[in-house]
Amino acid sequence: FNHSDIRDAGIGSFNLVSRGYHTQNTNQSVQITETAVLGKSAVNETRFQYFHSGGEILANSLSPSLQVLGSFNGGGAQVGHSFDERSSYEFQNYTSIVRNTHVWKLGVRLRGETTDSTSPQNFGGTFTFGGGPVLVQDSTGKIVLETITSIERYRRTLLFQQQGLPPSQIRALGGGATQFSINAGNPTLSATQWDVGIFAGDDWRVRPNFTLSYGLRYETQTNIHDWRDFAPRIGMAWAPGGRSRNARPKTVLRAGFGVFYDRFSLSNTLTALRYNGIVQQQYVITNPEFFPNIPPISSLQGYESIQAIQTISSTLRAPYVMQSAVSLERQLPFNTTIAVTYANSHGLHLLRSQNVNAPLPGTYDPAVPGSGVYPRGKPGAVLMMESAGLYNQHQLITNVIARINRTVSLNGFYVFNRAMSNTDGLGTYPAKPYDFTGEYGPAAQDVRHRVSLSGSLSTKWNFQLNPFFVVESGPPFNMTVGRDLYGSTLFNGRPGIPTDASKPGLIQTKYGLLDPNPTADERILSRNYGRGPGSITMNLRLAKTCLLYTS
Repeated sequence: FNHSDIRDAGIGSFNLVSRGYHTQNTNQSVQITETAVLGKSAVNETRFQYFHSGGEILANSLSPSLQVLGSFNGGGAQVGHSFDERSSYEFQNYTSIVRNTHVWKLGVRLRGETTDSTSPQNFGGTFTFGGGPVLVQDSTGKIVLETITSIERYRRTLLFQQQGLPPSQIRALGGGATQFSINAGNPTLSATQWDVGIFAGDDWRVRPNFTLSYGLRYETQTNIHDWRDFAPRIGMAWAPGGRSRNARPKTVLRAGFGVFYDRFSLSNTLTALRYNGIVQQQYVITNPEFFPNIPPISSLQGYESIQAIQTISSTLRAPYVMQSAVSLERQLPFNTTIAVTYANSHGLHLLRSQNVNAPLPGTYDPAVPGSGVYPRGKPGAVLMMESAGLYNQHQLITNVIARINRTVSLNGFYVFNRAMSNTDGLGTYPAKPYDFTGEYGPAAQDVRHRVSLSGSLSTKWNFQLNPFFVVESGPPFNMTVGRDLYGSTLFNGRPGIPTDASKPGLIQTKYGLLDPNPTADERILSRNYGRGPGSITMNLRLAKTCLLYTS
């Protein structure tokens, strides 16, 4: 039994204090294991686990949310008063059989999960302020095109409202919210999901210094139509010169390949069921003129609002990664071991999303809300979860372990990592609808260099020092213009790379000249093009062991 109570969660990064919320979680788990020895060569293990979690979230403020993109998030947290009750069941049965030079392993795993969720997410509404070009009047009375930031748009809105200007004039002077969204309907929903996996494998000791491992796993689940999840595995370990059963080899070569699946979670199914346009409705209004007031839900149709629906692709399948690795481990003098590993990961059918009802290319005019030609005949975002992502990763890992003596031990590793993908999960949408050019770029895991050093040092008087030191290069980040460029209701449009350096409105950055108003024929910046700062982490633990004697 575990209970947690956290006050003012959600504060930090861009979130102001008003975005805090109170969360309470209670977790209960029961585990049962039964082991049976079958004869002289087989062992059967049966395991069962029941896990129940109950969570409650209450926002500190029920006011509308305020997002000033790239600057701050204020207002309420928009979690309302949420409840979530989940029960999960897991049953495993594994058998190991020893036959001469073979060790066979086979088994089955069955998992089930049920959830009862009450989520009034964004029932209070969210105002979004983004940057972009505006037509303003300069000191000479001439109308000019000016590109402003999101924080400047917000500042002008507050200033002109204090001056008593009408919404239409505030909009003409570069103020006003860029978008308003709100949810309504039934916040309570239940769902269930099951998955099963079966496997068989063999560790075959071909020779005293050579072991071959191979096996096959199959997985499937409910809530998606996918029956193709076969996962073969193969590996080997070879110790050159280690022909004797009792000799400890100084060199070991290992290699392996396997296919590994990720399950499509019940939370994703719950999202699609909840935001199907019937259970709950998501309304999106472009350039609202009622900030900071919230109109009644029944009147939203009068504001040229559109509904956003979330759905799951009928062709969605479980994402998987094909992983291969080869490593060479060598024992050195002074009780030191070094291991060098190359690992490759190739992911297919990874999860991402796209708006399949965005305006067709070239038909949307940002100055005219609701304009464009829509594949489904009328405006309205249809946000589809799909499994069309690609992932490629190369890693070179060097690990050194030195147990110098009883009092000193050191451990260090260096990782060179390069990870590329066209998705970082279901929250990834293409910047340009129907165009995935430039989406393949550094993945969120693309931290190129990582060095770690740790150790243990015992001194006199039973003192022990444990230093820990980590240096990492910077992770990538995505650069956007902070507004909806293509009528998709998403603020993920990226700047263009201009061919004409004299084009008005260009912005000079350390990445070169960027165009916040890209034209249709202009190449846009690739995803995750930016690179954040590196980090250094240092930690030192000091401990002393005291021996107490009693008579």
